[in-house]
Amino acid sequence: MPEVLKNYFLRGRHNLVVTGTHGKTTTTALLAWIMEKTGRKPGYLIGGLPKNFGQGARLNDSKYFVIEGDEYDTAFFDKRSKFIHYLPELVIVNNVEFDHADIFNNLDEIKLSFRRLLNIIPQNGMVVLNGDDANCVDVAKDCLAQMIEVGFSKNCAQRIREVAYSSGGSKFKLGEETFEIPLIGEFNVRNAAMATTAARFYDVPKTEIDNAFKSFSGIARRQEVRGEVRGVKVIDDFAHHPTAIANTLQALRHRYRGHRLWAVFEPRSNTTRRAVFQQRLSDALKAADGVFISQVAKLEQIPEDDRLNPEAVVDAISKAGHPAFYEQDADAIVDRIVPMLRPKDIVAVFSNGGFDNIHEKLLTRLGA
Repeated sequence: MPEVLKNYFLRGRHNLVVTGTHGKTTTTALLAWIMEKTGRKPGYLIGGLPKNFGQGARLNDSKYFVIEGDEYDTAFFDKRSKFIHYLPELVIVNNVEFDHADIFNNLDEIKLSFRRLLNIIPQNGMVVLNGDDANCVDVAKDCLAQMIEVGFSKNCAQRIREVAYSSGGSKFKLGEETFEIPLIGEFNVRNAAMATTAARFYDVPKTEIDNAFKSFSGIARRQEVRGEVRGVKVIDDFAHHPTAIANTLQALRHRYRGHRLWAVFEPRSNTTRRAVFQQRLSDALKAADGVFISQVAKLEQIPEDDRLNPEAVVDAISKAGHPAFYEQDADAIVDRIVPMLRPKDIVAVFSNGGFDNIHEKLLTRLGA
């Protein structure tokens, strides 16, 4: 697929490639919507469902193409990352962490892929880099293209300051200009700052960026409220990496101040089914008031010695003073959690799959 995109759809265009372990989908959608609202009508390919567009991809005659760049391998016969094929003129690097334990052995292998990407950006192109992330700074140190570091630290050319959260969104300064987004959390502020900096490379004025932010509707399965019954909100989120889970829980704390927050997690990705994040998952989930973890998905595919131990994660969380439970499947979780819920509770479900439709099962049982 990446090779088909390169040869038949991306050649001859200004390709804006959004990469990183976390935040790719939201940042890609933000950037595509900014370009859309300025009348540039870009083609795009987004690894999720952006609510403003109602579809994940579009091809047209625009000279701009905004694409989510995944570091996962291209094919069984081409072990280069997908984003290597995307002929980038501008690249956003949101963050670099270890992930995809089924194809990468360590963080150094992932960093090598990002270095290869940054090496193919033309010198008149642009890199928008997370200047707070040491791994990002490391992979970009030999890059020959123009570069702007974005972040909270003093070394960043585009510095994020004066962040304020409300129940409806976030407000922040980027340089000397103030922006508002209808999204919550530090990671979404950074996503918006990265998209803003990228748009400025194409001379998009601030007023048009503001208009795009005000009308941005978000992404399906990113802090998406699936329903509310008897005062209990059920939220669906795609987060499946410890950092993403921790960030989302932090954002939900800002949005729902004073509410009790439950985290329900399905170990389903190729990385979280393995023991590599055993401790980090415990640390991330401790941010909730109560935790449920299901059985590892397709556990027969992972050797027992390499497999995540959900019972041990639950035990570590319990020892930290938070109620935590291991249940085999979605039905067992629903049976146990529903009697424990009370009005104003927030149940955040984390999975990169359907989780046996647990969201609807929770809402139905609450209604009964």
